[in-house]
Amino acid sequence: MQCIRKLIRNTDGATAIEYGLIAALIAVAAITAMQGMGNQLQTTFNSSSSGMASGNT
Repeated sequence: MQCIRKLIRNTDGATAIEYGLIAALIAVAAITAMQGMGNQLQTTFNSSSSGMASGNT
C-alpha cells in the first residue's frame, strides 16, 4: 500500500513530460519562423539574380 501511495505522489514523470511538451512547442515555432524566412530569402536571391542577369546583357 505504501508503494502505491508513493507512485501517486511522484511527480517527476509529469515534470519531464511538461518539459518535453515545451521543447516540442518551441521546435514547432522555430520551424515555422525559419520556413517564413526561407521563403523571403529565396525571393530576395531570385530578384537579385534576375537583376544581375539583366544587367549583364
